[in-house]
Amino acid sequence: MTLVGVDHVQLAAPPGSEEVLRSFYVDDLGMTETPKPPALAARGGCWFEAGAVRLHLGIDRDFRPAKKAHPGLLARDIEAYARRLTGRGVEVEWDDLLPGRRRFYCADPVGNRLEFLEAPGLRPGPRWLPSDGGA
Repeated sequence: MTLVGVDHVQLAAPPGSEEVLRSFYVDDLGMTETPKPPALAARGGCWFEAGAVRLHLGIDRDFRPAKKAHPGLLARDIEAYARRLTGRGVEVEWDDLLPGRRRFYCADPVGNRLEFLEAPGLRPGPRWLPSDGGA
């Protein structure tokens, strides 16, 4: 028995926020909205993906934004990505607390915290293996 990956990350959102979420996740982050199965679509919310990243935004009637908990999203050319977001009016906060890792945080339009990381020459895996697999 072994965990082999993450299928998706679920974030909460308040009722009626789908349009502002679509604008942010599609237009600002460059993700693609994916259709929800009909039985789940009736609940509201939106699903988005880009590459191997899948985020599900589910409606929570007692919504409170995640201020500490967050997905850590890998980005190529993180500087350009941060410029894209700031150019669209999204506030980014750089952090240098992880040695050798460039990262910043931002909030989605409903206040959920998102972390963006870049680690040149590394790929995700157990303990961030070198891109050649450690061979």
